[in-house]
Amino acid sequence: MNSLFKALSHPVRRRIIAMLPKGPLASGDIAAAFDMSWPTITGHLNALKEAGLVSPERDGQSIRYRLEISAVEEALAFLMDLSGTGGTKEEDRHD
Repeated sequence: MNSLFKALSHPVRRRIIAMLPKGPLASGDIAAAFDMSWPTITGHLNALKEAGLVSPERDGQSIRYRLEISAVEEALAFLMDLSGTGGTKEEDRHD
């Protein structure tokens, strides 16, 4: 989970994640949304991949990135539980 939160700590990576809920995007389309070098975008995509937040899939000559919703749900569940809004009552934890 540490790599997940480390990956989400960077604003560019959060923007990439925000681009993916509607479906997979080609790496070139993701890169076009940012004013930075291709190697920099590749580094961000690799960090998201290593954290389990995205998965690459080959589409002909390009690579498309798909959001791994299970990793996002895990992070949200952790944060909701931490904040007390996750539906896990304190007395339930001790059963």
